[in-house]
Amino acid sequence: MSKRNYPYIPNSDPAVQAEMLKFIGAKSIDELIEQNIPRELLMKAPLKLPQPYAAECDLVRHVSGILNKDKTANEMACFLGAGCYNRYVPALVDEVINRSEFLSAYAGEPYEDHGRFQACFEYESMMAELLDCDVVNVPNYDGSQAAGTALRMATRVTKRDEVLIPATLNPDVARAVKTYLHPDVKVTTVAYDRTTGRLDLNDLKAKLSDKIAAVMAMNPNFFGIVEEEAQQVADLAHAAGALFVVYAEPSTLGVMKPPFQYGADLACGDIQALGIHMNYGGGVGGYMAARDRPEIVREYPSRLFGLAPTSHGEWGFGDVMWERTSFAVRDRAKEFVGTHAALWSIGAAVYLASLGPKGMQELGKTILQRGLLLRKRLASVKGLTVCPLSGATFQEFVVRFENKTVAEVNAALLKKNILGGFDLSRDFPELGQCALLCVTERTGEDDVAALVKALAEILA
Repeated sequence: MSKRNYPYIPNSDPAVQAEMLKFIGAKSIDELIEQNIPRELLMKAPLKLPQPYAAECDLVRHVSGILNKDKTANEMACFLGAGCYNRYVPALVDEVINRSEFLSAYAGEPYEDHGRFQACFEYESMMAELLDCDVVNVPNYDGSQAAGTALRMATRVTKRDEVLIPATLNPDVARAVKTYLHPDVKVTTVAYDRTTGRLDLNDLKAKLSDKIAAVMAMNPNFFGIVEEEAQQVADLAHAAGALFVVYAEPSTLGVMKPPFQYGADLACGDIQALGIHMNYGGGVGGYMAARDRPEIVREYPSRLFGLAPTSHGEWGFGDVMWERTSFAVRDRAKEFVGTHAALWSIGAAVYLASLGPKGMQELGKTILQRGLLLRKRLASVKGLTVCPLSGATFQEFVVRFENKTVAEVNAALLKKNILGGFDLSRDFPELGQCALLCVTERTGEDDVAALVKALAEILA
């Protein structure tokens, strides 16, 4: 242990430490931990910490100098998506979620309720309208947990213990799902068609059985390709007695059919694209949605807010089927409900209310148009192939570099103040040196021109 007073580490003053040790009857801090931590894991020398700043203003100047070296997507042309999207967040969203009624250090849950339950209810209602369903939860941690939870719900509904997920599921989501379902649920991956990039129906048919609880599809999938045969996937799943679960990015639904219009039993995903800043990848919240089917609704582990008349003749907002949750049954709960992203639901509610149905449609059309513009301009660049997979795309699409690696191209783009696409070569080596490019409503024509010019120079 350090023998000096270090102001950023609590109780590092030697005199304070000595007083605490004397009070509890221990000779040293080492005595407290030696029976719990193996000696080989203990540090053999003090930490090499820099000299601390004594004045707060000096510390702020030092830390600000470090932070100012960073560049954000706001300062660059950004073509990186892959699950976290550079959307425009209306100023109204930040204004509302930073109000003291909502902002809190824990779960968006202040000690007194000032309309939070109603705000969450309004979020659920607007999400249900967007998804064309009846029941949407208060957000859980992120889309990955929502996907894992939705699949576990399916196992409880069907009393089966195997699920099928697509090879075109976001790799980060797939890894989280496999971890979340381990060890009692078997997860099998369904291949994708190497020509279209869509789910391989023949492989799906071969892997379906009376043991399968759920078939999952991502739409659009990780390649940005629309699963045009999703209804057939639903029909095959249902014929085998399985549920059909769709992982859908909700901001696409202004122009795409919602999952419940092509046979979904459950939908899930992340709400980051609905008015939540990227926050270095941390602005995330998961949603789960379903029709009003009691056998499915009973399996929701997370909070659901509903509307009910009060004894005073007014309307109130509160938990639906409270007995489902770990708050009520604790050790017998289906899953535990912990720190949820309730604050993000309020941000998403403000975003959805601000745009409205027409605004969501305009958002989708804008993204489609800018994606088409980028694809058209890139077609003239030598050294790359646009969309080597033939399926129709939305928001994201694949490009293949012929003579350079994605890492080399992205490094060169970064020098030109451009954030390149997601490198697919690690998770999908069969595609070669392919990148996943993303456009949003913030992708301007000047951004497109800058990328096309830069790639022409880099690949020449």
